[in-house]
Amino acid sequence: MKEFFKQRIQRGLVRRLNNLKISRVAKRVARQSPPSSGAPVVFFKASTGIDDLSWNSGFHLLASWALRLKGIPVAYFACQSGMSHCVLGTNRDNVRKAPPCKSCIYQSRTLYTGLPTLDADSSLHSKGVLPNRQEQAPGLHSGIYWFEFQRDLQLVAAVERLSLQDLMTFEWQNIPLGILCLPGLRWILRIHHLSDVEPTRYLLREYILSAWNVAQKFSKFLDETEPRAVVVFNGQFYPEATARYIAQKRGIRVITHEVGLQPASAFFTDGEATAYPIHIPDAFELNDEQNAKLDVYLAKRFQGDFTMAGIKFWADMKGLDQSFLQKADGFKQIVPIFTNVIFDTSQPHANTVFEDMFDWLDMALEVIRAHPETLFVIRAHPDELRVRKSSRETVEGWVSSRGVDKEPNIVFVSPNESLSSYELILRSKFVMVYNSTIGLEASIMGAAVLCAGKARFTQYPTVFFPQTVEEVRRKMEEFLDVEKIDIPSEFKRNARRFLYYQLFRTSLPFGDFLEASVRTTQTRLKSFGLEELIESEAVKAILDGVLEGGDFLLRE
Repeated sequence: MKEFFKQRIQRGLVRRLNNLKISRVAKRVARQSPPSSGAPVVFFKASTGIDDLSWNSGFHLLASWALRLKGIPVAYFACQSGMSHCVLGTNRDNVRKAPPCKSCIYQSRTLYTGLPTLDADSSLHSKGVLPNRQEQAPGLHSGIYWFEFQRDLQLVAAVERLSLQDLMTFEWQNIPLGILCLPGLRWILRIHHLSDVEPTRYLLREYILSAWNVAQKFSKFLDETEPRAVVVFNGQFYPEATARYIAQKRGIRVITHEVGLQPASAFFTDGEATAYPIHIPDAFELNDEQNAKLDVYLAKRFQGDFTMAGIKFWADMKGLDQSFLQKADGFKQIVPIFTNVIFDTSQPHANTVFEDMFDWLDMALEVIRAHPETLFVIRAHPDELRVRKSSRETVEGWVSSRGVDKEPNIVFVSPNESLSSYELILRSKFVMVYNSTIGLEASIMGAAVLCAGKARFTQYPTVFFPQTVEEVRRKMEEFLDVEKIDIPSEFKRNARRFLYYQLFRTSLPFGDFLEASVRTTQTRLKSFGLEELIESEAVKAILDGVLEGGDFLLRE
């Protein structure tokens, strides 16, 4: 308890110092930005942090500063108690508890220090802050529009008695509000299979009402600004999903961003950031230098030396112990099964063959029980037990509910066990994944990989990826029975090409400007010159992508 309060005090102090630095730099940006003209770029701010600077808030801020310093007007659309319940401000144990708006607004106002503020009902053009696309007026500057929440009583009446299933598919004035709200609801509740109980219905109703408020306010905002592009956090939480939907219906280009694969890096894309679309030229082949660069990364990864979004997994990775090896000696072959976090924002993209990951595991269990000669190792994802983000619907729960722990040919590896997945892959007949990145790495290691969910890497031939449930079952049976699995040579080639692009082309490095804070999931500003920012390779890639329709890739 003493350590908890000590860290809380430290976090508060670091946050205050960081906010002072942000304010100082924001004022410099406001002073040094040249007169701007032309259509603005909109930056949407609603789900990238509440009481501290998240990594995505940092990317949002630095990218928008760079645009302003280049003379491009930026129109910020930011939440000022604009939702009755936001995703990050939802209390899972008390869903009716109001979100921490005061702290969140304070943080946002710090980010936008030095910007002119617009009243909720004022016209941007009448205030002379942003130019109309046709006006192309010189000498105008960026501004911020704060949106507030207004409850639509007609919509309240339409949703108040709906079942959960009806709410999930609910549409209002041709906007699929229920579908837009589902990923964020599942994410914050940390489950995929939602129960039709009042707390869940209440939360989804409030999300729908809030999404509709965003849709109305953002539509008006787009009418007034006529932007060249809209930039949003990953596009999965309902505020950003709604803004993205509204903008795309108008033919406005929408750019999404997420944390990149490298530490302190960002991924920007015209597509959906959580789906990670990458275009790799057919003729691209890794040269000796690029292969060596990738191998250095993989060597560290295979030892457990890596982080994702500020989190370090398997810091004490260990090899396969003697008891496991003795058990494995009693079986003909080993097949590891790597799972995902069921509520993760990658899952809506993944569920194309199976209804969800547990549906896949149920199918696999049927086959497992028919093959006692094979040892199956089911590994839960370490993120299932992440502090402040632990799953409420876990693989361990599935194991218990299905009696999997009673099967003599199954070993379950819990999220907090640091057994080496890579050593396991080397000993396996083949590898099974849903959409885990380890499937890509297993292909690079030369293993046969049977994938059941659409993954980032299935954009290219990297793994076996049957397109129906029965085809997945047949392929699993086939792999278990054949003496040797023939793996197309293109799988390993494409896997290396894809991972290289993820690491060294799409992951835009911001380590010169941001560093991990007390909580590594949060960041703080480093000291730097504004010229360093606009001349950085990461910012050049973003500016080219936003202004010239570029690919958001680092140049080599």
